[in-house]
Amino acid sequence: MRTATVVRPAPPILDLDARLALVDAAMSVRLTEAAVAFEVNTAHLPGADPIPHIAETPLPAPAAAPSPYRTPLAGLLHRARLRIETDGWCRDAAFDESGAVCPIRAIRLEARGDRDLAHDACVALLDAIQQQFATAETIPSWNRQQTSAGPVLAAFDRAASRAHTQETR
Repeated sequence: MRTATVVRPAPPILDLDARLALVDAAMSVRLTEAAVAFEVNTAHLPGADPIPHIAETPLPAPAAAPSPYRTPLAGLLHRARLRIETDGWCRDAAFDESGAVCPIRAIRLEARGDRDLAHDACVALLDAIQQQFATAETIPSWNRQQTSAGPVLAAFDRAASRAHTQETR
């Protein structure tokens, strides 16, 4: 007598996007069923309003976070950090077509024409970089070696904190 073994294939592993799409489809069906049930349950009521339409209003743009620093140099470094965080970080150029910027461009944009303050901020940033990466010669060469914006933002944090403590003494 022969025996047959049934081998069931493993269920497919779905990535996050596929799972979200399935949940979205299931929720759409449930919401449609709920809307129909609401209409059926309230059809006999005189003057019953249909499901009210809630207009979608866009979320307000987040307000610019006030600088935690009172000194001009630390404030500039903080604003430049926020610019990279919001506009994006550019690694191999001063800026790109999407609006991302490199650290020096972020400083220059936030300095708003004050060349001396921008120069001081670049010096402070390079000092903060060299404090952790002693072999870094320039901001652009160090920036090109980074693989994400994380170390760049951390360098801005260190530079702003250091500038704040030095200026408030």
